[in-house]
Formats: sequence, structure tokens, C-alpha cells
Amino acid sequence: MAKFVYLAKNKAGQTLKGDVEAADKKNALNVLREKELVVLKLEAAKEKRSVLAAFGSRKRTKVKMDELVVFSRQMATMMAAGITIVESLDTLAEQTDNAGFKFILRDIRDSVNTGASLSEAMDKYTAVFSGYFVNMVKAGESSGMLDDVLERVAVYMEKTNTLQKKIKSAMTYPVVVTAMAMGITIVMVVKVIPVFKDMFSGFGSELPGPTQFLINVSDFSRKYFLLVTIFIAAMVVTGKWYFGTDRGHTFLDGIKLRLPVFGVLLKKVAISKFTRTLSTLVKSGVPILSALEIVARTSGNVVVEQAINNVADSVREGESIYRPMEKSGIFPPIVTRMVAVGEKSGELETMLTKIADFYDEQVDIAVDGLTSMIEPLVIAFLGIVIGGIVICMFLPIFKMSTLIDF
Repeated sequence: MAKFVYLAKNKAGQTLKGDVEAADKKNALNVLREKELVVLKLEAAKEKRSVLAAFGSRKRTKVKMDELVVFSRQMATMMAAGITIVESLDTLAEQTDNAGFKFILRDIRDSVNTGASLSEAMDKYTAVFSGYFVNMVKAGESSGMLDDVLERVAVYMEKTNTLQKKIKSAMTYPVVVTAMAMGITIVMVVKVIPVFKDMFSGFGSELPGPTQFLINVSDFSRKYFLLVTIFIAAMVVTGKWYFGTDRGHTFLDGIKLRLPVFGVLLKKVAISKFTRTLSTLVKSGVPILSALEIVARTSGNVVVEQAINNVADSVREGESIYRPMEKSGIFPPIVTRMVAVGEKSGELETMLTKIADFYDEQVDIAVDGLTSMIEPLVIAFLGIVIGGIVICMFLPIFKMSTLIDF
């Protein structure tokens, strides 16, 4: 049962305010009419929450991809079983352990209860429900296949989440090891090398070049440590500001796609995401121009986004999809040819799905190859950096017979 707040007039013309519990808005209206009240205003009662709680729930809620997958799948199952949207949302709100997500689901339930569509209610929470999610729901509402569309959304998000986890897993190891190597190097330069310098000062002979170089670096780092720290911090802040601008963001995303090893992987990921998202949208009945605009916004790379926007502009002018894709330089020939075949045969969504499956496999192979290649590279890096410092510092000891002044 939901609670509704009303404003009404009785037979005597008095204005009354109050609340009534009913299954939905229509039933609440019938209850008030049975009391011979003329209803002026009727809306779902909002839950009493502190301003801080509401702000935190609306603006700072973190909803994991796994939670959205479970939500979509369970919502689809309940709707396929004949349960109403309001009841489904109420049940899912009760089940979730995420307080912020619980608040959002209840607010969406209240909005739907007062006459809003599910997509309109979700659109208020763009930080949780992406443009892709909202437009898919809108397409499901229009076609009367909301349960089927929600199931497709769940499958799509599962595949996307799996892909992201694989890439993060491949990147975590080298990032952690590199950070540790940098930390060890800084400690050796600032703390360890000065100890060797004091020991070597009594040798009375010129030190080998590599050893002297490291000692000079250590002296400089210790003397100007604060300035170097400020300089690095300033570079980081400046870089963050520049790459936060449109020009800097475009430049950085372009560099990412041109990187020797990672660039190829990122391009495959972008193509897989583009084709799978577009396939799901087109299959769900979203118009091709709207689908391209959604895909562009969710591409995750400005260069790819610009290329997709150019494709959308060409399609808007009456051109086919594959020709502007060829001109972009982002999409390989195999992708554009399969899209061309899909357009001519009327099976575009099927061809896009096949491309996405193919590139998912390519990404898996690339990630596995990258993971196996990274380990020896990281070991070699540690050996060169850390081992090089150790060898340079022990060179004078190895040549002690020639360094000590008899």
C-alpha cells in the first residue's frame, strides 16, 4: 500500500488536507470520492528524509555495475511474470543493501505511481542510469517489450563489466609493481646512496662515472627535495587541468589509441563496445540516429565519439552508415564491410552482434597476451633500475684495489 497526500473540498466548501493509503493513485481517488470530496490535488507522499540524506542519495550514490545487472535481470523476470512496475520496484528496493540505491528505487516507484513513465523517472538519476539505459527502457515502453529489453540490458552490462574487469586486471599488476619500484628507487637515492657516499669519501680516489652520477643525483634530490616535490605536484595539477579541457582530453584520447601495444587493445575495446551497444539499441527499436548519438556519448573516448558523431551527421543527410565509418580511420575494413553487408541485407543488428563477439574474442586474446608479456617486462624493468643502482654503488668496492690511495 502506498500513501497519497491530497487537497480537497467537502460539501460545505471547506478545503481539507490529509493523506490516504491505497494500492495506487486511481484507488486513492476512488476512496476520496466515496467520502464525497472534490479532489483538487493528489500525489504520492514523499518519504521523510533529512536534506543531507537526500542529497547524498541523489548526487553521490555509487551503484556498482553488478547491482545494475541484478536489478535489470530481476526487474525483467518479475515483469515477465505479470508483476506491475510499481510492485517490482518496491520489491527490489526492499531487497537491495545499498541505502542510496534503495532511496532512488523508491523515488522512481513514487514517480511511476503518480503517472510518470519508468524512463522519465530514471532520467532524473543520470549518475546511476546512463543515457543508454534510459533510452533502452524508453524503447521497451514504446514497443511493449520492456521485460525483454531489460534482459538485453542485463546481458549487455554483464559483457561490458566482464571486459572492463579483464582490462583492469591486466593493468593492475604492472601499475603496482612500477609504483613499488619507484618507491624503492626514491628510498635508495635519498637514504641509501648518502651512506655509500660517506664510505667512499675516504677512498681518496676518483669514483667510477656511474657511481659519481648516482651520488650527484642523490645530492641534488636531497638538496632540492622540496622544490622537486613542488615541481612534480605542479606538473600533475597542470596536466590534470589541461587534460580536463576539451582540447587536452581529445589530445590524450588520441595518444591512447596510438600507443604501441595498449593502443591496439583500446581500439578493439572501443569497436566491441560500439558494435554491441548499437546492435542492442537497434534490435530494441531505437531509431538509428538516436542510437548513434547514445553510442557516441557512451564510447569513453573523445576521438571515437567524434568519429561516431560524423557517422550520425552523414546518416542524417541520407548517406549509409559504412561509408563515413571508412573515412574515419578508426574502424578496420572488416568492420565496415560487415556493416555494409548488414545494411544491404537488412540484418544490421545481427552483423553488429557478430562483430562485437569477434572483437570480444580478440580482446580476450590481446589481454591474455599482454598479461603474459607484462610479467617478464616488469622483471626486466626492476632488474635494470634497482639492479643498476646496486651495481653502480658497488663498483668502487669491486675496484677497491685501484681506488684506495696507497
